[in-house]
Parts: sequence; structure tokens; C-alpha cells
Amino acid sequence: MAFLPAEIIKTKRNGGELTFNEINEFILGYAKGTIPDYQMSALLMATFFRGMTKEETLSLTKAMLHSGEVVDFSSVPGFKVDKHSTGGVGDKTSLILGPIVAAAGVPVPMISGRGLGHTGGTLDKLESIPGFNTQKSLTEFVNLVREHAICFIGQTKEICPADKKIYALRDVTATVESLPLICASIMSKKLAEGIDGLVLDVKFGSGAFMKTPALAEELALNLMAIAKGYGKKVTSLLTNMDQPLGRFAGNSLEVEECVAIMKNEKFIGAHGYDLYEDTRELSLRLSAHMLLLAGVGKNETESYKIAEDILTSGKAMAKFEELCSIHGGNLSALPKPKHSVVISSDKQGYVHGFHTESIGIAGILIKAGRAQTTDIIAPTAGIEFHVKVGDEVRNGDAIFTLHGDDKDLLNSAVPMLKSAINISLPKITKPSLILKVLS
Repeated sequence: MAFLPAEIIKTKRNGGELTFNEINEFILGYAKGTIPDYQMSALLMATFFRGMTKEETLSLTKAMLHSGEVVDFSSVPGFKVDKHSTGGVGDKTSLILGPIVAAAGVPVPMISGRGLGHTGGTLDKLESIPGFNTQKSLTEFVNLVREHAICFIGQTKEICPADKKIYALRDVTATVESLPLICASIMSKKLAEGIDGLVLDVKFGSGAFMKTPALAEELALNLMAIAKGYGKKVTSLLTNMDQPLGRFAGNSLEVEECVAIMKNEKFIGAHGYDLYEDTRELSLRLSAHMLLLAGVGKNETESYKIAEDILTSGKAMAKFEELCSIHGGNLSALPKPKHSVVISSDKQGYVHGFHTESIGIAGILIKAGRAQTTDIIAPTAGIEFHVKVGDEVRNGDAIFTLHGDDKDLLNSAVPMLKSAINISLPKITKPSLILKVLS
């Protein structure tokens, strides 16, 4: 080894700036196994406390990107575009926007992830559909995008292997919430897809990794700087995760919600509005920006109208059924939960807020998510939301319903959910779903 890992760690520990060669050698050494976990952990912790410059973050992204293969989509005509969300509770927009954009003729290659902590994962949702196989080779991935304009796969052993190892290490060394590490992890995987454009859904609030709009905007700008550094078109939306998105959180239940939206169905709750509406609206807004990057529509308004027409005409649903077919999924066999437990309010007033992260943790308790990477998810487990911020609640009104196959597990999550909602006076206004668009 031409350098000493301890000296690299010391430089970062002391607040120094690392060169690309130093970062690259360290990352490739770890990917190959010549640098042990304990030294990588030390560098991660030093980075957590000392941070990285924009140049270092770009170098880290480049090193992780080129630790494996970059997908070659040169044989696929058209502008390739994807969306990335920083994660939340009930965040299921990929299942709707992917089919919308693909139905418009724009290729959508998606390398998606599993749930992390209290946030859900697109792969887990899709794999709740019996037979749905996300483990495709890169060759199959390219061919399916060429033939169908859409494909969802998980991170393969060829894609950013260094990131896969570092990601697991960050989870057990309390170094997840580091801006440069987050940026390099997200962007190395997205750049490895071989896309031309990217729309970022950067969330803020009690259910997001970034708790404030200012932190979310800082993350968005850093992600966008990396994308621009690689010559990619990029747009970011700052979106609210101070409450769960949509009607359901939980894998097969979220698929059910997306299918209902793509079939133009509504679910009118006790307060007289459609509980699918925020999922539908965010999916359309994200779709519009993906189409706009690809040159479909002259402005956001026109691109939104194109996306809405595709959704309401049934073309998005047809594309989703096509997606299920090419992945071997049997949508008609989507499993249903055996039990339900209703949680009613013991207060009267207005919903002032949720502790959305606690709702996500309650989902883990009922096996809708994972406490450890080895945990097996129960596909039918999930939580139904009957109220949103600003709604009036009376004593005895249903606020949550837990669904799943294990009633004892459902009951175990009741106390956490009861404490995750704030009902009080006076009346408040409903918050905005989308705070800002950065382009």
C-alpha cells in the first residue's frame, strides 16, 4: 500500500482536506478488503465530526461510483431520468411516477433501496406483490428499460460495492447523519444508473432525516452540486414529512393505495376529503419535473397536465401492470391483512402534529419495517391514517388503524401510536406539502 491509512485518518481527524488520490485509495482499499472495518469506522467518525469540502465530497462520490460498474444506457434512445427520495413514512410515489413518466415515452431506470430505519423502501413495497422479482442482472436491466421504458432493481454487487459496505458500517457506527456521507452514498448509486437527469424529493420534518427546511435545503443543494458536477440535469423539491404521506404506511397497503390512485379511485374520509390526495399530488408534481427535464412540456404547468392526463386516462395503470408482468409479479394476488386494530382518540380538539418518526418505529414493531437488516418483513403489516394536521377530532374518533396478520404485534404498537399524535386547541391551518422547488 503506497500510503498509510492512519495518516489519512489523522489528517481528517485534525480537520485537514484530503486529496482525491487519498480518498480513492482508501475507498478502493476498503472495498477490496485490504483496509479493515476499524480503520474505515475511524475515517467515518472523523468525517462525521470534521465534515468534508465540496471537492472532497465530489471525490468521495467519484471513488464510490468507480468502485464498481456504471450502467451503459447508450443503446437506449431518449433522455433517461430517475427520482430519489430521502425517505419518509408512507412515501410511495415511485410506484406511481415511474409508470406515468414511462408511459410518456421517457425511459425510467430505477435502482431502488430497501427500508432504512423508520423509513420505507421501494423494493419492499414491490416485493409484497407475490412473485415480483427485483433481482435482475444489469444486462436484463438495460434490456427491459429499452423494451418497456421502465424497470426497478435493487443495488447489485456490481453497482457501487464500496457504498454497500460503507452503508452497512455507517448504520452500526452512528455515522448515518453526515451530509457528505449521505450525498456521496445517494449520488454514487444514482450516477451509476447511467441517467441523464434526476429529480430529488428532499424531505424535512419529524419523519425525515433532515428535521428542518434549512437542513433539507442544504442537503438538496449539495446533492445538486454533485449532479451538476457530472453534467446531469437536476431539480429538487423540498417536501413536508411532518406527517405521513397518504392513507397507508406498510408495504402491500401502500401498493393498494397506489393502484387505487392509478385507477382514479378516491377514499373520502370522515372529514370529507380524499385521503389519497397528497400521494396523488406529490406523484404528479414529481412526474411533471421528470418530464420537464426530459423536454416533455414547455414548463411545469404543461408537464403537469401531461402527467395528469396519463394518470387519469388509465395509461399509468396499464404501464404499472406491464411493470408487474416483466418482473413476474401477480398483482391480483396482493395479500390482505387478517386483523385490524382501531385506535380512537381520547381527546377533543385539532390535530396539531405528528411525531412521524415514532409512527415509522411503530411500523417496525408490527414488522412493516426492519429493526435489523436480517429481519423479515410482514408484507400485510401497516398503519392506516384517518386524520391529517388541521383536522378536527372528537372523543372516540378513529385516528389510526393497525393492520397485519399478528394481532398481538398490532396491540403492542398501540401505546406508541397514541403518543405520536398531538391533539389540542386552537384550530390551525393545514401545512403545505411542497415548500420549495430548486432548479
